[in-house]
Amino acid sequence: MNLQIIDPLTHPDYDKMVLAAGGSVFHTSSWARVLKNTYNYQPRYLVQIPDGKLTTLVPVMEVRSFLTGKRGVSLPFTDYCEPIVTNEQFWQDAMAYLLTFGGREKWDYLELRGGSGLMGPAPCSSQYYRHQLALSGDIDSIYTRLKSSTRRNIKKAEREGVVVASENTQETLRMFYAMHCGTRKKHGVPPQPFSFFQQIFDNVIIPGHGRIMLARHQGKAVAAAIYLHFNDKAMYKYGASDERYLHIRPNDLLMWEAIKWYCGKGYAEFCFGRTEQENEGLRQFKGGWGAEEETIRYYKYDFKQQAYVAGGNRLPGRYNKLFNIMPMPLLKISGSILHRHMG
Repeated sequence: MNLQIIDPLTHPDYDKMVLAAGGSVFHTSSWARVLKNTYNYQPRYLVQIPDGKLTTLVPVMEVRSFLTGKRGVSLPFTDYCEPIVTNEQFWQDAMAYLLTFGGREKWDYLELRGGSGLMGPAPCSSQYYRHQLALSGDIDSIYTRLKSSTRRNIKKAEREGVVVASENTQETLRMFYAMHCGTRKKHGVPPQPFSFFQQIFDNVIIPGHGRIMLARHQGKAVAAAIYLHFNDKAMYKYGASDERYLHIRPNDLLMWEAIKWYCGKGYAEFCFGRTEQENEGLRQFKGGWGAEEETIRYYKYDFKQQAYVAGGNRLPGRYNKLFNIMPMPLLKISGSILHRHMG
């Protein structure tokens, strides 16, 4: 089948082939560069490229950690990353190749974030929700599909004088990060290091595959979000807000302005990203936009057991209280240390 492991950062015309194959921003070399530059993960992208056409792609980063082991992940810090294959037999051959490669490289396990339609009876290691909004029709028809509570929240933000703008600047990135850290602390989760978002800014947003949108109230930044896009697919990736202003609903207007922009630019779908199954509040917020709810399944192949196993790689919930009360400087340090190992 001419399967091979490549580095997308050096392979000629890689992104053009991903574009032609209908890939997402997570399949691109831009996202690979973010992960490599921030955490020094090593790209191990399995491809088949007959006659210059990408017919198989399973993007994998090799993560080496003295805490969590040596493993392949497709892909770290990615909500989901569906493999690109043209038929089921290609998938079977690709997985046989990848498992042989992982065994030779002495991986502890291989994690796949997506691909449930190809995995048959294999048990999944964890499950999440995904909300996908089709941007077909005009923006007025999309608005009518919103829940009445979502429409009320949008109107409330407008009455309160919330103003939303797209601002791809270094200053806006820092404003986003300040609110992001506050939001993560509230939920008892350490934030990614600033360098991670700087890499997204430099390698994804500035080249034209993402946007930072900022909501202001009386001149003060009260909410912000990072959106990524590639091909005809757009995604809400990271959001943050000042909790003192949640009552004026800036996040609803922020999301609505993003949907309007992507609809106006001709994008076909808008994804609200991954939601943990226990996060009912976030699930309801995303469900209010008329989006279709789907289940994302992750799979974990244990090389010692030579089988797919249950059990993810998340920090136990008992640490949330500790992170919630931790001083912000220490919380940021914890995030810088832990995220590289969690992958």
